[in-house]
Amino acid sequence: MTGHNRYKVMSSKRNPKTDPGQPYVYLIRIKGHLSDQWTNWFEGLTITLEEDGDTLLTGPVVDQAALFGLLKKVRDVGIPLVSINRVEPGKPDMSEVKL
Repeated sequence: MTGHNRYKVMSSKRNPKTDPGQPYVYLIRIKGHLSDQWTNWFEGLTITLEEDGDTLLTGPVVDQAALFGLLKKVRDVGIPLVSINRVEPGKPDMSEVKL
């Protein structure tokens, strides 16, 4: 067994890239402006009104079921979805990127 490291040191640090217990942060861009009253309905996501008329919903989403629930709410409001971006840990914020 040459070249095989049988004993590895375990880290107590959580790695959101590989740890499914850590929620990812998503940026959901929708067409039109939402008022602050929608904050509770969108489960505490931050609502940012963009100068171009779009609304940016930003925050952690625990899993894909929760993400689909948020997308269903966007659909139910009747405002067109512009984009969805997941922010990778350690990477720059994608809020400035227009697709």
